[in-house]
Amino acid sequence: MEYRTLGKTGLKVSALSFGASSLGGVFREVDEAAAIETVHTALDLGINFIDVSPFYGLTRAETVLGKALKGVPRDSYYLATKLGRYGAKAEEFDFSGPRSKASIEESLERLGVDYLDLIQCHDMEFAGLDQVANEAIPAMREMQREGKVRFVGVTALPLKAFSTVMDQVDVDTIQSYCHYCLNDTALADMLPYLQAKGVGVISSAPLAMRLLCEGALPGWHPAPREVRDGCDKALAHCKARGADLAKLAVQFSVSNPDIHTVFTGTANPGRIKQNVAWAEEPLDETLLEEVLEVLRPIHNVTWPSGRPENNGPWQ
Repeated sequence: MEYRTLGKTGLKVSALSFGASSLGGVFREVDEAAAIETVHTALDLGINFIDVSPFYGLTRAETVLGKALKGVPRDSYYLATKLGRYGAKAEEFDFSGPRSKASIEESLERLGVDYLDLIQCHDMEFAGLDQVANEAIPAMREMQREGKVRFVGVTALPLKAFSTVMDQVDVDTIQSYCHYCLNDTALADMLPYLQAKGVGVISSAPLAMRLLCEGALPGWHPAPREVRDGCDKALAHCKARGADLAKLAVQFSVSNPDIHTVFTGTANPGRIKQNVAWAEEPLDETLLEEVLEVLRPIHNVTWPSGRPENNGPWQ
């Protein structure tokens, strides 16, 4: 397993890390024993960074992860969770200072740990970003001073949300999703800005939330029809070549050393073994060029998320 330094945090994190959303049954119903085995398998394979959120399965993912981590030496992994998003509706977002601090305490209890390596504002584009900058992040820094968290980060889909907040206040990491995939590499254009600030760069959803693999999309998937159709063409191209688009997508996602880690989620022990094996194999450069050409008509085509004012160009 390759390890990279997560920006100014100094944490040496695995290039491929474990996103625990699947433990909450976000994509399908999961067996708890298999989910716990998946976490242990990931750790055994050298993955040392785990990301979760109270939103995933409405606290179920944190609860299951807490069971999986019981008895695991705390210094053998880095643990990240989030705050601010507690449901799917607008009124279920709360980035106020008191709620942010309470959320950290609740997560610590569910996870069964004394501290978090990283706490992040979750999908902050659904909120007023001034509140994120002026209430949530100061509350997170207060918990940092108390030793409850080590580092502070933010997550969002629209890249504009990152620069809006980071132009007001310092953060240690950002987590972007669906913007460093085969079909969308918009995050790459933002890397110089992030590097100038010394920010740790986390990318997640290398399969674009299942657009880049076989099987039905979850009903909530927000991708427009043109993106779905374009990814279906890439799937068909790989199948005709006897290749696996998901494998190529995972390999591509971890190939950029300026993206410090990539979270991929599963509750299947065999799948995490497969993902790690894929990440350690060399890319098929010819296939990559072919697939990128198939996807070129939809390159960087995304979808809105959160408040309208938080979408648009990031600079």
